[in-house]
Amino acid sequence: MSNKKRKNLSPVQQQYQDFAKAREPKIPIYKNCLKAFLVGGIICTIGQCLNWFFMTFFNFNEKTAGNPTVAVLIFISILLTGLGVYDHISQWAGAGTAVPVTGFANTIASAAIEHKSEGFVLGVGGNMFKIAGPVIVYGVFSAFVVAMVNVIIKWLGGM
Repeated sequence: MSNKKRKNLSPVQQQYQDFAKAREPKIPIYKNCLKAFLVGGIICTIGQCLNWFFMTFFNFNEKTAGNPTVAVLIFISILLTGLGVYDHISQWAGAGTAVPVTGFANTIASAAIEHKSEGFVLGVGGNMFKIAGPVIVYGVFSAFVVAMVNVIIKWLGGM
């Protein structure tokens, strides 16, 4: 709590804030970062192995191997979400499972599973895209900003 807000509290409220803060569980930040790094790295390594697999055995090149790799990662993520495994991995690893493709697929699949009792159109479809909408909008906006920065750098004579 900021000092400005703390000044507006009564002495009893300040005592309570101190009491509550002393009993808050300590968050193991370094341990959580390590777990997120390891799990995110494992997911990315699996993706890289899949990419290599498609290039080696199916004669894809580096540019075209990305599409089937992403499709397989999405399928695995949805399958693990449906089986309830992805949630356990997410609870243990935290942000490490939020690697964009697998985390997004997990979010969409879990929303669909949670709201299937409300029907396919209003339950699954409606609630699934309530979650997906902001992610898509943010992704499109971020791509626009990056593209504009790229154009400006090229216009100024850079790369």
